[in-house]
Amino acid sequence: MKAVLFIGHGSRKQKGNQDIIDFVETMKQSIEVPIVETAFLEFAAPAITDGIEACVRRGADEVAIVPIMFFPAGHSKIHIPQAIDKAKAAYPWVRFRYGRPIGIHPEIVHILVEKLTTETNLRSEEPSETAILLVGRGSSDADANSELYKLARLLSEQLDHQLVETSYIGVTTPTVEEAVSRLSLLRKKRIILVPYFFFSGILVDRSDEKLADFEKEYPDIAFSMTEPIGFHPRLEIILRERAEEALQGKASLNCDVCQYRLFALEHMDIHHHHDHEH
Repeated sequence: MKAVLFIGHGSRKQKGNQDIIDFVETMKQSIEVPIVETAFLEFAAPAITDGIEACVRRGADEVAIVPIMFFPAGHSKIHIPQAIDKAKAAYPWVRFRYGRPIGIHPEIVHILVEKLTTETNLRSEEPSETAILLVGRGSSDADANSELYKLARLLSEQLDHQLVETSYIGVTTPTVEEAVSRLSLLRKKRIILVPYFFFSGILVDRSDEKLADFEKEYPDIAFSMTEPIGFHPRLEIILRERAEEALQGKASLNCDVCQYRLFALEHMDIHHHHDHEH
């Protein structure tokens, strides 16, 4: 019997966790497997091990594990595969398949264009005076950080080459403050912040605080901010694709032989503990 286990990051804010649970619940009817469960990497229950156990207890002998995460980074490259390794040892009769994170997908670009058009009235403004600022989580993984730059370029192309800049709210640079400073030097009269997060949580709260600070520091610039990505119907399309890829063994993220992961397991402290907030 086949199962799909979706893995959310988890937040210190229960509403964000409940949003993930509710969203997966809405997808169940469109995923053609008898078992669909949700688990979290941290901060919330059930944990990944509990989610896997729930699938097996319900009779699954094949489990597709799909991360609800934007980009491949440490969580999807190391921590989740480590949990899968433990599950393989605990349930040797179960076949585990690992799906890809959301990554760069045309539907994501469509979501961003739609949000900017409906929430900010973007196209009514003078394009040369406006800048869009993508705000990512930030990672110690350069590969994950580079994906935000690619997304920014694709978004710019869809918006007739509207200026789209990138920034990160933690871990790496450019920071949101550095990006806003640069845009002020470019004499932009309007800056639209786009928090590239799933739901309301600690990082969105920090974005709200930064927005208030910018409005005081740069009174001549009109600032606005879109809502976080949320669980958009187009996002359901992507996650359903990721689940189907995993079930069919077509996911290209091969963590069993990933040199990055094998090196980390051998040489790094891969225990999952953080100094960041969610």
